[in-house]
Amino acid sequence: MHIQKHIPNIITLLNLFCGCIALVFAFQLEFELAFYFVCLGIFFDFFDGFFARMFKVQSELGLQLDSLADMVTSGVVPGVVMFQMLLKSFGEEKVINVSSWDNTVMILPFLGFIITLGACFRLANFNIDTRQTDSFIGLPTPANALFILSLPLVLMHSDIEFMRNALLNHAVLLAITLLSAFVMNAEIPLFSLKVKNFTFKKNALQILFLASSVLFILMFKYLGIPLIILFYVILSVFNNAFTKK
Repeated sequence: MHIQKHIPNIITLLNLFCGCIALVFAFQLEFELAFYFVCLGIFFDFFDGFFARMFKVQSELGLQLDSLADMVTSGVVPGVVMFQMLLKSFGEEKVINVSSWDNTVMILPFLGFIITLGACFRLANFNIDTRQTDSFIGLPTPANALFILSLPLVLMHSDIEFMRNALLNHAVLLAITLLSAFVMNAEIPLFSLKVKNFTFKKNALQILFLASSVLFILMFKYLGIPLIILFYVILSVFNNAFTKK
């Protein structure tokens, strides 16, 4: 029983460990590796709560630890990625010689960390918001992280000229940054992917979303990832409209 008590927290720490590795790769412009380690961290983030419920060892420590781990994996990492993308939009590949930057280049890339600030506020609010036990209010930080980390991969692998030009435009990137921070904290109810029972009827929406996500990935590859996040928000809005009493 004592071992079972610590299993969820160990899984949470693995999430944090993956986030730290992803952070290093993001600073080195290894966006694909950063993306994969964030995905692995999110995988651990999903299962720490699952095992906590299965072993009936939910605790306040686990709740706080989960948010702290998410802050790195789904908060700091996407902020660094957006910082790097904004640098690239000004023709700077990486931070080498800060003294050579002009004032615009010096200030604007750091605004990418607005994503990190938004994630921090969202995670702190999540811990005290009793409405978010079975669903979410605002886009969860892991979903937002996947959206942001997919952008440089779309830029690297997409042949769509319009898409590439948009992701190299600092105005578009700043708009995405502000929208990201807003959607994470907006009063938009979103369904949860956490499975608490194994009946089809109660998980039909989740199954539909997961099946659609597989199709998006097969059809669009990396571009499918931001499309999946957008579909998640749209599907939640429609679900709220049709289930509203």
